[in-house]
Amino acid sequence: MNALATPEAVRTPVLRPSHCSEEEWALRCELAECYHLIDYFGWTEGIFNHISARLPGPTHQYLVNPFGLHYTEVTPANLLKVDLEGNKVEPSPYEGNPAGFALHGALHEARDDIRCIIHTHTTPISAVAMKQDGFDYNNFYGAQLFGRVGYHTFEGITLYDDEKPRMVASLGDKHILVLRNHGIAVAEGSIAKAIFLLWTVQRAAEVQCAAAAVPGANTPLPDAVKQKCTEQTTMLIRDSSFADRFFAGLVRKMHAERGPSW
Repeated sequence: MNALATPEAVRTPVLRPSHCSEEEWALRCELAECYHLIDYFGWTEGIFNHISARLPGPTHQYLVNPFGLHYTEVTPANLLKVDLEGNKVEPSPYEGNPAGFALHGALHEARDDIRCIIHTHTTPISAVAMKQDGFDYNNFYGAQLFGRVGYHTFEGITLYDDEKPRMVASLGDKHILVLRNHGIAVAEGSIAKAIFLLWTVQRAAEVQCAAAAVPGANTPLPDAVKQKCTEQTTMLIRDSSFADRFFAGLVRKMHAERGPSW
């Protein structure tokens, strides 16, 4: 169990299925809480969109939401375990969302450092994704994304295997993929890091959209300052439990307002 669970941020149900290891169950609980957090912030799209967490081991299997359930209905037990093609590797009465398998399967297969992928298209993020220049990196949050964003040309709903190598190439060695005219995918080494990165991207998009509505010229930041912000944020996430503490605090606040997630 990682550090974020110690302050009761992730409330593990009493009954863990006998076939499920403690490590997998902890990951399931953390991922289910992540789904509830996305709803808590209002970043959901009904039953659509998807978050995945890769399971330990060499097979690159991952957990993802059952298609048809709202994010508030996701629990550790009903998460699907699928392979890179989206095939269920354990029985479930639910099916997955085909629109998510190409994106998640491609990135989990290509990047061993990626353990969690979150896809959203909130209004501010989708608005920025429509702009030719994308993120401008000139606000406090945007500066932390400088040099970390890849852009992928919209090809329609991501259903087909032939798009996989192009999405992988568009992301490259980065951790943020702007799906042009669509939304965003953030990919990180843990669920906690992914939710922190998504929060930063969301705030950057919100501020950029708000600034565009205010008359007058924006104050641009020098590239050197943007690069410094990126390096500082990267160091903070890499060398401390910052992301875990951030995630745990959000979950505690959500529980205080909503009660247990399941």
